[in-house]
Amino acid sequence: MASVMEDPALERHFKGHKESVTCADFSPSCKHLASGSLDRSLMVWNLAPKARALRYVGHRGAVTAVQFSPSGGLVATSSTDRTVRLWTPSMKPESTVFTAHSAAVRSVSFSPDGRRLVTASDDQSVKVWSVQRQRLLYALSQHSHGVRCARFSPDGRLIASCGDDRTVRLWDTSTKRCINCFTDAAGSATFVGFNSSGTCIASSGADSSLKIWDLRTNKLLQHYHVHSSGINSFCFHPSNNYLISGSSDGTVKVLDLLEGRLMYTLHAHTGAVNTAVFSRAGELFASGGADAQVLMWRTNFDSRSYQDVLQQHGRRSTPEPAPHLTDIHPRAPHLHRPRPAAIQVSPAAADTQSTDPHVVEFGQSVRGATKVPWLLSDGAEAESRRPSSGNIR
Repeated sequence: MASVMEDPALERHFKGHKESVTCADFSPSCKHLASGSLDRSLMVWNLAPKARALRYVGHRGAVTAVQFSPSGGLVATSSTDRTVRLWTPSMKPESTVFTAHSAAVRSVSFSPDGRRLVTASDDQSVKVWSVQRQRLLYALSQHSHGVRCARFSPDGRLIASCGDDRTVRLWDTSTKRCINCFTDAAGSATFVGFNSSGTCIASSGADSSLKIWDLRTNKLLQHYHVHSSGINSFCFHPSNNYLISGSSDGTVKVLDLLEGRLMYTLHAHTGAVNTAVFSRAGELFASGGADAQVLMWRTNFDSRSYQDVLQQHGRRSTPEPAPHLTDIHPRAPHLHRPRPAAIQVSPAAADTQSTDPHVVEFGQSVRGATKVPWLLSDGAEAESRRPSSGNIR
């Protein structure tokens, strides 16, 4: 009998946030996982067994987005307090804070070379910042409502943004102009992202839809409607063959983009799933939600074809629902809807073999007071590019 563990396996949980988890990101080395929360804190989880976790307190509002720099030496966070912070991993943790927008900052992301940041805000603007010079480079201001998300393309030449004006905009970073605008969203566009080759972008919506466009032809390739509530986050697998999405319906969905089908529905969170992200190599993914938990999953499906998944479930001795089977060619702009016969993965308990780690807290009142060796090992950038104290002007 085929092993059930060939499905996505829930490996660990991380408990330490006091309120809903809003965002997460793996370090480039995949040794650490960072998460942000409505509790205003940034937490860095060491993926080694029995290692301590670190909590950073500094924002005065909810943390809305988090991302490691490409080298892993910095962590950027955005917040509803209108600021962005750059956290430096060291034995005496420091953070540089700057007021980035005139309203809540909804997303922050590094450029591929780590030299720039792009931020999106409720003030209807997208802004690009220099990390090294610590100053604003330019602003992009054609959205008519709040901007939910902005991301650089893998080559850094484009920026994609989306927002409450129901549009997805594509910007040329050299000319600072909007070169394309997708306007067929039925509701607020909540999240946007490029695939690893930069040939496609996807956007999700409050109407529970997810769309993928080919940037070479500006045509809609795939349209999925597999969630029953708004999608809050998604992430392409590095191979571009899969995509995960987290929704307010409490589930994480795994899509096979080559077959154009829903592969798995994962039930482990209680309440909305606010973030879903793959590790850089794609062997792991994490989800975080309203239950204040961060869950880490092992993909397992990455090396297996969809037909293998079908055969495995067909060989099980206990009845299991079959995967979603819709005969739709993935390269045409068809709507992909779920069927009751989708693979459902429901861990027996949210508590896995992992134990809650000891949490060491750093805040402005205790900064540098506790001599705790920093747990990141991929922080070569930290000492050479440590931001200066105080505000970025």
